[in-house]
Amino acid sequence: MPIYEYHCEKCDVDFEYLVFGSEKPECSTCHSKKVTKLMSPCGFVSKGAGGRTVSASAGSGCSGCAAGSCTGCGHS
Repeated sequence: MPIYEYHCEKCDVDFEYLVFGSEKPECSTCHSKKVTKLMSPCGFVSKGAGGRTVSASAGSGCSGCAAGSCTGCGHS
């Protein structure tokens, strides 16, 4: 089951929601169903030509790696 990021139009809060099937998300703060799905950043590492590592990450707070979050690399 994927986790998506949403923005609540009623209380202006961003939150994550674990989606089960066709379930409709609701705001974790005010429980409104008036939410919009956000584009989530993703991080990846790809082996380029000649074995060079090419990395892309969106907002990694860790300077020790190129993961998109600390859960990706195990750092805390």
